Amino acid sequence: MLRKIRIALAAVFFIGITLLFVGIGHNWWGWMAKLQFLPSALALNFVVVAIILLACFLFGRVYCSTICPMGVFQDVVIWLRRTIGKWQRDRGVRKLQRMKERGEKPGPEAKNLIKHFAYSYVPEHKWARYGFLVLSLVSIFVSGQMLIALIAPYSAYGRVVRSIVGVATGSIALPLLLTGLITLVFIFVCAWFWGREYCNTICPVGTTLSLVSRFALFRPTIDLSKCINCGRCGRGCKSSCIDTVNHQIDYSRCVACFDCLDRCKEGALKYRFVGLKGAIRQAQEPTVKKEEKTDTGRRAFIATTAFVGTALAAKAQHGQGGFAEVVPKQEPQRGTRLVPPGATGVKSFYDHCTACQLCVSACPNGVLRPSSDFEHFLQPQMGYENGYCRPECHACSDVCPAGAIKPLQPGQKQTIQIGVAHVNLELCFAANGTASCGNCAYHCPSGAIRMVDHEGSEYKIPTVAESQCIGCGACEFLCPSRPISAITVRGNSIHHTNA
Repeated sequence: MLRKIRIALAAVFFIGITLLFVGIGHNWWGWMAKLQFLPSALALNFVVVAIILLACFLFGRVYCSTICPMGVFQDVVIWLRRTIGKWQRDRGVRKLQRMKERGEKPGPEAKNLIKHFAYSYVPEHKWARYGFLVLSLVSIFVSGQMLIALIAPYSAYGRVVRSIVGVATGSIALPLLLTGLITLVFIFVCAWFWGREYCNTICPVGTTLSLVSRFALFRPTIDLSKCINCGRCGRGCKSSCIDTVNHQIDYSRCVACFDCLDRCKEGALKYRFVGLKGAIRQAQEPTVKKEEKTDTGRRAFIATTAFVGTALAAKAQHGQGGFAEVVPKQEPQRGTRLVPPGATGVKSFYDHCTACQLCVSACPNGVLRPSSDFEHFLQPQMGYENGYCRPECHACSDVCPAGAIKPLQPGQKQTIQIGVAHVNLELCFAANGTASCGNCAYHCPSGAIRMVDHEGSEYKIPTVAESQCIGCGACEFLCPSRPISAITVRGNSIHHTNA
């Protein structure tokens, strides 16, 4: 029953969070993203962090098998692998039966026909496990968010989903596509061959929660009076944390999936309350070391495989303009990056952002996209080539779980200046006498742009009242100048509030 409840909850969270990254249902199940551990910690959401840690202390790492989308994704891969393995074994059994019916004697190779995919106990890889945790903590403190963006489970899963969506829609940045596909292949291979190895060796969230879960008050325990040493629980443990020889369980790696409870036909495994003293006693028990015969390849694979992203220029897009090709806009050189309203500033935004791509999927105006530069690799950046940041839109601030973009009150966005528009008179059609325009002034939502007389030009030219400009980019997006707009927005390193 516990396993069925866990699977039902996991399915709800997995489907909901996946739809969020697709861009569906932010108003209905956007709260699921705010329950993710690392984004909540970066957002200083102590209530959520405390609830997750308390749940781990009480029930073990239920977060990893229920709420974390990457954890559930691995369970899906493991289920698929088990299903195929069982099908192969049943097929082999039937083949052996037919051979016996025909009077044929099975040869030595017949054993391979009935092999079934199974796991075996593997000791904890402490150096790799805590090494990744330390590197992750250091990267957060020194604002090196690239490592977090690559190995954090929530961000990694978002990258995978956004890559698949981008391929399906035909609009995706090449760096995101490459890293998304590499992440997908890496996680799939790890889960297919070694179960929850990513969770228990690389994932910084899993290692952090393991520090608490090893003292969990409720946990699966082995009743030695009922155990018949069949080994079914160990062979079915996706975390490879059940030592069937010594009848011990590594609770720091157990993700509370309850698979072992269903596999034990003798009732020797029970999920029960052990109390604080029992938890401390079991945590202090020495772990019996086994000779690792087959672990060398796995350890080498985990230790040497890293995510690789290639920062290449985005593919040129061809516009649709009837019988004539429209020259696409290019991003201008900006001295300071543009970051969304609610971020308070560039440094604060990138210090908190985990590159999960949720704001990118939520942006209805095509303003946010993953960055390709090394310093802020895959973290969102703003650009006005495909749209502008509408003053009434709060989509990104509503969904950000990490506190990189803080929630905004209705009407508050219109008072936040994220940048200031500047006019390049050499490119302006009105200033160089090509044609009368005024597109920027007509569409400016804050009334910061006015058309004024200009000496030497028969047309009025735009001028910007910097104190009124909010940097939304409507002028830059709607400017007819190609490929660079005649009016562009330069970002503010710290956002200002207009009176």
